[in-house]
Amino acid sequence: MSTENKAPTVRLPILHGYTKEFFEWCHKRELRFQRCQKCRAWRHPPRPMCTSCHSLQWEWAPSNGKGKVYCWTTVHQALDPAFAEAVPYAAVVVELDEGPRLTTWVTGISPDELRVGMPVELWFDAVTDEVTLPKFKPLG
Repeated sequence: MSTENKAPTVRLPILHGYTKEFFEWCHKRELRFQRCQKCRAWRHPPRPMCTSCHSLQWEWAPSNGKGKVYCWTTVHQALDPAFAEAVPYAAVVVELDEGPRLTTWVTGISPDELRVGMPVELWFDAVTDEVTLPKFKPLG
């Protein structure tokens, strides 16, 4: 079994609204999340209002790109043909040091090597000229 996940070649994010802004930062190779300017709470996915204090004032604040595996699910049968060549793959939730959680890929290892709490670090995958995806690899 390969130890490198294969990224699908289709089904990329729709670049619209706040999601577009998030991926524009990724395209610049910067991982940024919204952070409330009133209570300083981080949030993802991006949205106009803070769920902690309901403020509409926020900024795109940089992440250090390090975190830990929070959870994952391993897909053995692709329901979407675009992912057929990638199975088995793991859809992984990484909890960043700053607090936001991001659903992503952890590459360089097979899904059965994943562990809760495994430290990971960011890398960017330019999958098209317009879309760069944040992905992670084991730290160290």
